[in-house]
Amino acid sequence: MPFEDYWPIDQQNFQNPNLIVGQIRVNPKDYQECYVPHPDGHSDIFICGMKNRNRSLNGDIVVVLLDNQSKWRVNKEEFDSDFNPNCDNCDKTEHVSANGTQLANNTQTTASTSNTDYLDQFQRLNLMTKTQTSITNETNNAAALNSFDPNVKKQPKKKETLSKKYTCIADLHNDDNLQKVLANKSGEDHLSHKYIQRTGKVVAISEKKHSRLCVGHLQLMNNNKVKFNPTDSRLPRIMIPISECPKEFLHRPETFSKVLFVAKLKDWGTTDMFASGSLLKKIGEAGQIDTETEGILIENDIDFSEFPEESLKSLPLEVDQPWTIPSKEYSKRRDFTKTCVFTIDPESARDLDDAVSCDKLENGLYEIGVHIADVTYFLTENTQLDEIAASRATSVYLVQKVIPMLPRVLCEQLCSLNPGEPRLTFSVVWHMNDKAEIVHEWFGRSVINSCAKLSYTHAQGFLDDPLREYTREQLPKIRNFSVKDIKERILILHSLARILQKRRFDNGALRLDQVKLQWVLHEQTGLPTGTSVYEQKDSNRLIEEFMLLANMAVAHRIYKTFPDESFLRRHPEPQTKMIENLNDLCQNLGIPIDISSAGTINKSLKKYLNVNNDDEYVTARMQVLVAMCSKPMKLALYFCTGILKDESKFWHYALNVPLYTHFTSPIRRYADVIVHRLLAAALDYSPLPKMSMEDMEKQAKHCNDKKSNSKRAQELSNEIFFAAFVKEVGPLHEKGMVMSVLDHAFDVFILKYAIVKRVYCNVKICVFTLVNCILETDTEPLRWTAVIKPPKL
Repeated sequence: MPFEDYWPIDQQNFQNPNLIVGQIRVNPKDYQECYVPHPDGHSDIFICGMKNRNRSLNGDIVVVLLDNQSKWRVNKEEFDSDFNPNCDNCDKTEHVSANGTQLANNTQTTASTSNTDYLDQFQRLNLMTKTQTSITNETNNAAALNSFDPNVKKQPKKKETLSKKYTCIADLHNDDNLQKVLANKSGEDHLSHKYIQRTGKVVAISEKKHSRLCVGHLQLMNNNKVKFNPTDSRLPRIMIPISECPKEFLHRPETFSKVLFVAKLKDWGTTDMFASGSLLKKIGEAGQIDTETEGILIENDIDFSEFPEESLKSLPLEVDQPWTIPSKEYSKRRDFTKTCVFTIDPESARDLDDAVSCDKLENGLYEIGVHIADVTYFLTENTQLDEIAASRATSVYLVQKVIPMLPRVLCEQLCSLNPGEPRLTFSVVWHMNDKAEIVHEWFGRSVINSCAKLSYTHAQGFLDDPLREYTREQLPKIRNFSVKDIKERILILHSLARILQKRRFDNGALRLDQVKLQWVLHEQTGLPTGTSVYEQKDSNRLIEEFMLLANMAVAHRIYKTFPDESFLRRHPEPQTKMIENLNDLCQNLGIPIDISSAGTINKSLKKYLNVNNDDEYVTARMQVLVAMCSKPMKLALYFCTGILKDESKFWHYALNVPLYTHFTSPIRRYADVIVHRLLAAALDYSPLPKMSMEDMEKQAKHCNDKKSNSKRAQELSNEIFFAAFVKEVGPLHEKGMVMSVLDHAFDVFILKYAIVKRVYCNVKICVFTLVNCILETDTEPLRWTAVIKPPKL
């Protein structure tokens, strides 16, 4: 399988309209399927097979040459279902669609009482399937798929699936309906994107975003060569020099079968089936939490090393002397140390970077303050510590620990807004009336002295029972103010926050809340002993509203002063094809969703809320709907305004606002550090940061990459702990709901844990079917088994 040589990258090549530059995504369930977004925002470009992928790795910025139109693939099932309803190919699709609609209609009539009829329909499937799923590398093999039905002919799943579902335009060149779609004569431009997907091949790698670091196992080959098998199936196998392997491995390779190593891919020639690389180090035994966690951090290019002592020399620290605010700083800043300022955070939080205040003025207005840790006072631009923070770009929150962006002396001491300690802050202050209308706005550097560190639970207690009398012993220590002082301010803030939130959603904002797990870990072993859903309450939303307001206010302030040098955050519209497919599916199932805007999606979802939380089916359906609506959404992105220029692209889709940025979390996000420096320059505290527009855009892209890596690491951390949890306390009997239906499989959303599992079997089933699941541990480390069974009679 020889690869093509890469094309030279020059500006002349990019004038070719058939050359597209974008970030490649490799399907984690099938490394032969890759996708690159097309700039028009419609369906992605499909890259089929390793040869067309041409040695690129997941996340790389690649140059794709579009295939001739005759090679573009057609979704034959959807096309035949709409245009050729009597053809043999659409029997299955027609049956599933009709079945789905019928069941959805039944559901609507019985949802308020029971879903017994629905389960009866499911029971006739006589389904009892079992699927083994690896946390690190979910199985995708046809044997596992076909073993559920002895009548299925044993053949590679991919070929079977693609030959049935997809064909290419050339194979349908005589189809009049297809020719109309291609010519857009049907009157609906979106049809060509619904049925047709552009294909192409990688002809160059513009930027190697992937670190080329891999975690996996060693395998001794018959020819006395050593092959490295990554646990991530999207990565190629790597040939390792035998001299770099442990000596014991050459004599007893079987004893290393469960040992994880780290390797680095160094070269992959055009004639090489396997890449070549170097063995860097041994991590430990697979299946151990610490070993797997280190592997996650390495594979996601997360720096978890200690901060070098040299980097701390730029901090204003003296040996054995606690740091205090220099007296001259008070004269430069607005003094809030006598104001009732407090923090509201998760109970376990240690890096407190935001505080709030609320006072009623003599004119009847409220003075509302959002006070953010002034990290840039300590983090001087272009120092070694600043470079490390810029490189890390974000703190990474795993289940059992945090990998901080900044040294702990900053995160937990100098910058953290700890109660009873004067702290330097950057504040946004508004004068508001009781309708939450802003009459006056102020930005500036400040000093605060937080009177209390409250948790969301404490704040929620005030909201749930405003008349309850608290003793000081029932709350954290409150300095210089009374419990009554705190409670009154929280009630006012809550009242204003509710108005702000209603106004945002009335103006077209979208919120997609998915289930988040929180873990109980054993004190000695660190293993999970319990888990629960983290519930967002009004106290969370109170803080969220004022943080959003501060972020939007700062975005407008810096953009007004620096229209070409502002560091903002945009959220593109969802991918057209995916959101249209979702619309068609929900329409067919009798659950219409208006996808015309973020606001209409939000209003549609509200119609399906289970207000009384007393119907299991309605609650489950809502969870699945939110998960389904989240899939077409693109990631929000940092950018430099002078590079993008087109203001229409600055828009934040989910918030439905023209300008947005991140200002409120500089302890854990480097983007906020840049924004603080820009705001300081806009207020004439300091000169503009020493970054060109190009450098700012480069840092923005780096922050985007690190944000994605952090999110992926967090998800994988939850997955390994869930596997350990199933092992410790399983088997677990849980309810699930079918989320999507494929050729010989369906995806089940496990409701309690918000986990999606693919079940391979040959049965007919429809979306929104409730199923019973048993989750139990497997013999392989950090693997577990999902059993889907029919309900009892």
